[in-house]
Amino acid sequence: MKNVSKALAAAGAVSTALMMVSSPAVAEGYDAEKCYGVAEAGKNDCAAGPGTSCAGTSTVDGQGNAWLYVPEGTCEKLVGGTLEATDMNLPG
Repeated sequence: MKNVSKALAAAGAVSTALMMVSSPAVAEGYDAEKCYGVAEAGKNDCAAGPGTSCAGTSTVDGQGNAWLYVPEGTCEKLVGGTLEATDMNLPG
């Protein structure tokens, strides 16, 4: 499997797991962090750079300025995951 495919598979797994949790950012006892670069296109929690409004507005997989909430301490373990926005995979 190519590295990009692995990254997308990991992002998909995280996205699926997070969709099962209702409002993780406000759920009591849930420590979350913003993880940039792991959301599938249209599956980000919020912020996807200039020209976008919020959740579901990323236009490419792994968009470096779009984030997902993930359990605290897991972001940097994900392929492509970073705690700060990057210019990786920005829409053309």
